[in-house]
Amino acid sequence: MQGLATLLFPAVLMLFALAMEKVQNRIDRLAVSRDHVEEFLESGGADHVDTLATQGFPAALDELRSRRSKNGHGTSDSSDALSTSPQRAS
Repeated sequence: MQGLATLLFPAVLMLFALAMEKVQNRIDRLAVSRDHVEEFLESGGADHVDTLATQGFPAALDELRSRRSKNGHGTSDSSDALSTSPQRAS
């Protein structure tokens, strides 16, 4: 019995580590940086706040950027540094 536990423990530990890596990647992808929040607060309007309340921050930031790019008010510095915001996982 101890030999079986000795053989299975490394495999179970490896599977657990891989599962936690997937969880961490999802969390990192959904993370919102301070720059994203500052950008939203500087130029977000009431309609963007409504999107924030209903769909979450990544969707509201994407909407803000798409409207800004349609109107031609996007700056190359912020669009290069913050090219796309993470998408909400389902």
